[in-house]
Amino acid sequence: MNDRPPPGRPEADRPPRGAGAAGVSGARRIGLLGGTFDPVHNAHLALARVARSALALDGLRWIPAGRPWQKDRAVTPAVHREAMVRLAIEDEPGHVLDRREIERAGPSYTLDTVQALAAAEPGTDWVLVIGQDQYARLHTWHDWPRLLGLVTLAVAARPALPGLPDAGLPAPEVQALGPRVLRLPMPPLDISSTEIRRRAAAGGDLSQLVPPKVARYIDLQGLYRAPNADGLHPTGS
Repeated sequence: MNDRPPPGRPEADRPPRGAGAAGVSGARRIGLLGGTFDPVHNAHLALARVARSALALDGLRWIPAGRPWQKDRAVTPAVHREAMVRLAIEDEPGHVLDRREIERAGPSYTLDTVQALAAAEPGTDWVLVIGQDQYARLHTWHDWPRLLGLVTLAVAARPALPGLPDAGLPAPEVQALGPRVLRLPMPPLDISSTEIRRRAAAGGDLSQLVPPKVARYIDLQGLYRAPNADGLHPTGS
């Protein structure tokens, strides 16, 4: 018997784990897409669209990190990252920006966010949408075992990245816990925020990498441009 789902449907790796796991019958199903979004780009948007459609989500929350604790570089101020996400999703039905990590003091932990959402909206089926690289590093997240008891994971592949074990498979301890994982039917898109920042700093064209409104915002605000001799960005921002 072929147990694989028909084309266009996500594949469930394992059944839900206990009463705390997502997958409650009849519950609203809401996707969560978090990240630094520095900047938000077309691959983020494609992933969100695929997740909403393939998983029959009732809505999708975009959650910009306030203080992304695993970043080893300075990030663009949250006011700009929030504005770019708003521009990217304003014409996307069912997509909503959630500001709770921007508003919350301290490091932005996904567990804290999901616990706050679960308390505010009991009975909701939370689906955490992540890329393959995030899945491979899940064991480095804050209190990840407790997080896996509260969500279903929806994982999309992306081009292989250096240093990822076994093409993005999770660490053995994550596999041993047996999380519920849905595989998203999404072709990989070779777009990264790092490349966009590099290209913007060089004055390059971003039209194929970010939504048009985001490209205009980056240009108008002078984001990611190298400072001039006075230490100021070209726009003075």
